Amino acid sequence: MRAAVLGAGSWGTALGATLAGKGHQVTLWDVDPVVLESVRVTHQNTRYLPGIALPDLLTASADLATALDGAELVVMVVPSHATRAVAVRIAPLLGSGVVICSAAKGIEVDTLMTMSEVLQDVLPAGLHRSLTFLSGPSFAAEVAAGLPTAVTVAGVDPEVTRWVQQAFHTASFRPYTSTDVVGVEVAGCVKNVVAIAAGIADGLGFGANARAALITRGLVEITRLAVCRGADPTTLVGLAGLGDLVLTCSSELSRNRTVGFELGRGRSLPEIQAEIGQVAEGVLNARSTRALAQRYGVDMPICEAVHRVLYEGFPPHEAVVELMTRETKPESQGHPAALL
Repeated sequence: MRAAVLGAGSWGTALGATLAGKGHQVTLWDVDPVVLESVRVTHQNTRYLPGIALPDLLTASADLATALDGAELVVMVVPSHATRAVAVRIAPLLGSGVVICSAAKGIEVDTLMTMSEVLQDVLPAGLHRSLTFLSGPSFAAEVAAGLPTAVTVAGVDPEVTRWVQQAFHTASFRPYTSTDVVGVEVAGCVKNVVAIAAGIADGLGFGANARAALITRGLVEITRLAVCRGADPTTLVGLAGLGDLVLTCSSELSRNRTVGFELGRGRSLPEIQAEIGQVAEGVLNARSTRALAQRYGVDMPICEAVHRVLYEGFPPHEAVVELMTRETKPESQGHPAALL
């Protein structure tokens, strides 16, 4: 099989390496020619995954048409805010039978569309049933190093989704399938915002109790929004929901948690982002999540607090205190989804 991976950051490179490691011919594309040259010449992504040898079958091209030529699978791993622009560019270049797998996590700020809605808005209708979405607890460096990882691939066509599952499945990378595209996408976006909140609490030195509370109540907020959009509540306690949330909120490898942690220590957002040098999706996700929650009238106090810290200059310590001193209430309202 021939595959094109669009986006040569750490995650795109790791997914490309997974496919190439199975014997698939993979071409990596990006707007950064320096990264692509590194892949071509050294078989390493020295900027995003230094020290990890990449398979010989993983090549790179700065020309989008060349990267897509003959591709049966196109994996989109550009940041969520760039997904629409890249989709517009590839739309006239895609063959009728191509399968697309989006691994971007986010909600478009201007339109409040998920990535599936963005791709359906841009790509020909004949490709809509060939859209799939990969998400779950997965740090790129661990995937590229061959450490055991399980993820979810969601899509509306079970046959297409199983095909993508088999394309990625290895002894160390195990995809499960789902038909709940909405649940998988909303969870993948909002968990980044909750991870910033968890990082803030850690940066303030509030301890493991506070982190556990934020993860648990963060899952409540994710589920409220996802179910409001038509998701299956059980999706949110699976890999794409709880699994990804726990990983992103708990590990020092998480860019979103790192943003929150440094905010909690008193550093400014521009300074933190410059030091990280990669996209922390939760910063933009905080804006789109808040706007979507307001559109549907969904109560999301943790996400609201993160938005205030990021965009309104609200002190992190006061944000946490405000969350803790909200009006008390029962944990469950009786409906099974309310506890989640």
